[in-house]
Amino acid sequence: MDAHAPHNGSADGEPLLTIGEFAARARLSPKALRLYDRLGLLTPAYVDGFTGYRHYRPAQVEDARTVVLLRRLGMPLADIAATVRLDGEGAGQAVAAYWAGVEERHAEQRTLVGYLRGRLSGRGCEMYEKDFEIKTVDVPEQYVICESRHLLAEELPVWIGASTQRLEEAAERECGGIAAPAFVVYHSEVTQDSDGPAEACVPVRDAEAARAWAQRAGRERGTGFRVEPAHRLAYTRITKAQVSYPQIIGAFDAVEAWVAREGLRVAGACREIYFVEWDAAGPQDQVCDVAFPVTAAAEAAGTA
Repeated sequence: MDAHAPHNGSADGEPLLTIGEFAARARLSPKALRLYDRLGLLTPAYVDGFTGYRHYRPAQVEDARTVVLLRRLGMPLADIAATVRLDGEGAGQAVAAYWAGVEERHAEQRTLVGYLRGRLSGRGCEMYEKDFEIKTVDVPEQYVICESRHLLAEELPVWIGASTQRLEEAAERECGGIAAPAFVVYHSEVTQDSDGPAEACVPVRDAEAARAWAQRAGRERGTGFRVEPAHRLAYTRITKAQVSYPQIIGAFDAVEAWVAREGLRVAGACREIYFVEWDAAGPQDQVCDVAFPVTAAAEAAGTA
């Protein structure tokens, strides 16, 4: 904005339009133009220092229409402000990246709609059970180093990757090496409204070294060491694509329904066990076991 330009033209002699004239050409209201100015989306070429009247260059009509189109695309105002500051190629890439994110969210929402329709109609487990093969496995006692955190669902993917990487590096460096795949235990629901906690765990080979590591680490990031007792897991193996919400909820539901049908009891917190390198896996590669510790109903009754 050139505060010293004459009100009837810019510093280079280009004629300027009043806000009313510009609003008519851009097919926007003066109120919208004032909002766009306030948000930094479309700055006037000149503002009269005495009257406060805004004036625009004719070439800015195209900029105004671009802002309108981005608004119709549903782009948040902050993203529009960042986009219009970029050059042509960069702005085009920003729009493409924004829309890729929209399509990804829409794909997740379509899947969620299908899941909710089945769940609300009483067919949720039936719809998903056919997609998952349920097995059991006996897991021996394990020594694990762990990191616990209260967090919401949107924070979970980044935290799982970062926390397991930290623990795996500590296991290799200070705890005798990694003894089994990393896993994440959900001690309570992690959703948009419920913050767990979740616990990332890496089994290690040297228990004494792991205890010493945990003592040195103190309570940083909720780190610690514990013994995971021997247990039986009921689990289903899922692909990288199925880890996305809500497919993974369908996997948990399918395992729970199978456990009940088989006359077993859930004996601990549900978990995800990651057995391949995440970044190297493709969408259809199997990457994770969704699992519940289980026990026979008679055993559960005997310990009650």
